[in-house]
Amino acid sequence: MDIETLADGFDRRDWQEVEATDDPVRFAMIGVGWWTREQAMPAVANAELCETTVLVSGDSEKAEAVAADSETVEHAITYDEFHDGEASDAYDAVYVVTPNALHLPFVETAAELGKAILCEKPMEATVERAERMVEVVDEHDATLMIAYRMQTEPAVRRAKEFIDDGLIGEPVFVNGNMTEPILELVPDPDQWRLDGELSGGCAVMDIGLYPLNTARFLLDADPERVRGTVASVDEAFDDVPDEHGAFQLDFPGHVYAVCTASQNAHMASHIEVLGTEGRVRVEPAFYPWDDRALTIERGDTSFDVSFEQIDQMEEEFEYFSHCLLTGEEPHPDGEHGLTDIRAIKAVYEASETGETVEL
Repeated sequence: MDIETLADGFDRRDWQEVEATDDPVRFAMIGVGWWTREQAMPAVANAELCETTVLVSGDSEKAEAVAADSETVEHAITYDEFHDGEASDAYDAVYVVTPNALHLPFVETAAELGKAILCEKPMEATVERAERMVEVVDEHDATLMIAYRMQTEPAVRRAKEFIDDGLIGEPVFVNGNMTEPILELVPDPDQWRLDGELSGGCAVMDIGLYPLNTARFLLDADPERVRGTVASVDEAFDDVPDEHGAFQLDFPGHVYAVCTASQNAHMASHIEVLGTEGRVRVEPAFYPWDDRALTIERGDTSFDVSFEQIDQMEEEFEYFSHCLLTGEEPHPDGEHGLTDIRAIKAVYEASETGETVEL
């Protein structure tokens, strides 16, 4: 199949079987920070398969103020009230977007209440807590999806189709980067990302996860071993191990991925797979406010794919809601997210020991 044919219908939802419904999936948003207010809630408001009906926050006044500006939110409750089951009849699923180390208790309560769960990545701050999350979901037969929005981003899905159809030959190398000046984006020196206990790590944990997981998705494979180096240089990052990080992932078949991440560098992002006969690259890739660009090269031919940009968060919520409405199991699930946590912790171990870590 040629490149132009594969690019046809670029923004198609290859996963969608149902259209708008009179009974959309009702979401409780757990955590009402800027990401929820500026990214998640607007995405759901524009979506056809879901709506926001409950807000859950540690600050009841904040939740009530945000609820007052929403046409669909019926309840604004506290964390304690959520755990007590208040307003549980008003939502079908939860979106957990608290600091990493606080994900588990909300997933536990949601599972006990029989709710489906969309949990932000990374799924937790430690391997042990991520393992417990998987156990809890299994115990209650609950649905859990980890919110890797790149897996529903059309540019990445079409790139995977190019790779799967052999247009770049056999994959050899993956190169990915995500960097940002976090204290310019979120000018708060006391933010949770700079608290090692709450975040579980900084650059690699928070944004190095993007090239890591997207590499796994594009290759449809999991890494076997890791090498890595991390460092914190600026005093603002004294409480976390990694202001900057670089790591290599060894995939089956002698395919290697090199990933870089920084919370104190120029904002940039890309993912590229180089094969025996060509390459495919998405740049910009990971920031939802950037217009993504997709380039594929084969031999002497280079093709820049033109496409209409979509809202990454809207696609993610629509996909998850579609799965709930059709009875399908969403991907990526908890086991998938757990693989990333183990790999990330292996990067930190490799940096400390200077050795390759087997996964």
